[in-house]
Amino acid sequence: MATAMAETVPLTVLTGFLGAGKTTLLNRLVRRPDMAGTAVLVNEFGEIGLDHILVDKITDTTVLLPSGCLCCAVQGDLVRALRDLLPRVHAREISRVVVETTGLADPAPIVQSLLGDVSVALRFRLDGIVTVVDAVHALGQLDRQEEAVRQVAMADRIVLSKTDLPHDDAALRARLRALNPMAPVLTADHGVVDPGAILDCGLFDATGKIGDVRRWLDAAAFAGVPVTPGPAPGRHDGAIQSFCLTFTEPLHWQGVGTCLEMLIGTRGESLLRVKGILNLVGQTRPVAIHGVQHMFHEPVLLDGWPEGDPRTSRIVFITRGLDRDTIESGLKAFEAAASA
Repeated sequence: MATAMAETVPLTVLTGFLGAGKTTLLNRLVRRPDMAGTAVLVNEFGEIGLDHILVDKITDTTVLLPSGCLCCAVQGDLVRALRDLLPRVHAREISRVVVETTGLADPAPIVQSLLGDVSVALRFRLDGIVTVVDAVHALGQLDRQEEAVRQVAMADRIVLSKTDLPHDDAALRARLRALNPMAPVLTADHGVVDPGAILDCGLFDATGKIGDVRRWLDAAAFAGVPVTPGPAPGRHDGAIQSFCLTFTEPLHWQGVGTCLEMLIGTRGESLLRVKGILNLVGQTRPVAIHGVQHMFHEPVLLDGWPEGDPRTSRIVFITRGLDRDTIESGLKAFEAAASA
C-alpha cells in the first residue's frame, strides 16, 4: 500500500463562485517554477469555453473539459480526462493536477466521483479543495446561491480575492468561519498566493467540517447523477442561464463598451458573469473582458490569438433572469450605431 500511495499524483480542485478570480489565481500559480509538471483541467458552464484560452499555456497540459458543469453532466469526462493523463504520469511528465471548476459547481459530486472511481483513486489522490472567495460580492452570493455555500463549506483552504476593493471584511470572515471553522483563510494579492499554503493539504477528509458536508457527499454517492450529455435537472437555479454571443466580423469597442455600460447600470445584479475575447476594429491582438454584476475590470490586451483560432469575438454571459435575446439585440443595436 505504501508503494501505491507514493506513486499517486496529487489532485487539487480549484473552485469558487462565478467571477471570484479562479483563473487569475491559476495563471499566477502555473507560472511558478515549482509548479512544473502540473496538468490543468478546465471545466466551464456554457456552450463555448474561453477559460482554457485565458489560462496561460506554460506547457501543453491544459485540457478543456466538455462544456457543462462537472457536478451535473460531465463527471464521466473528468474521469476520462484523468485516465488520458496516465501515460504522461507514468512517463513522469506530470506530477500534479489542478482541476478548475465552473463557478456553479457543487464540489460534493466531484469529490465523490474522484473518491469513488477505482481506476482514478489508484493513480490520483484528492489533495484538497481550494475555494476562491470574492471579498466584494461573497456575502450576497452566500445568501442567494447554495453552490457558493457548499464551495466554502467543503474547502480545505479558502482564498480571499479582491481584498484591495471596498468590502466588509469582518462580516465576511465571520460568515466563512461559521460555514467552515477548520479551513485557513488566506489572502491573494492580485491573484498571487504561496503554492505551499494551498497545495499538499493532505487527503480529503470531511472530519472537522460542518455536518452538512458528509450529508452532501452521501447524497452525491447515491444520487445517480448522469454522466452522459444532457442537463441534470434541479441542481442549479432554474433562472440561471449561460449563452455565448459570437461575432465573425470585428467589433467596435465603442459599441461593445457602451452596451456593457448600459447593462451594468440597468441590470447589473443579473450579470452573474461576463467574460469574452474580442476581435476589435483596428486591433490585431485579442482583447479580454471580465465582469461580475456591477464590477467590470479594464479590458486586457492579450499577447496574441491562439494558433488556429478563428479570431471571432466570443462573449459568454451567465445571467439570472436576463435572457439572451435582450442582450443580443442590444449589442447589435449599439454595434450598428458605432459602425455607422
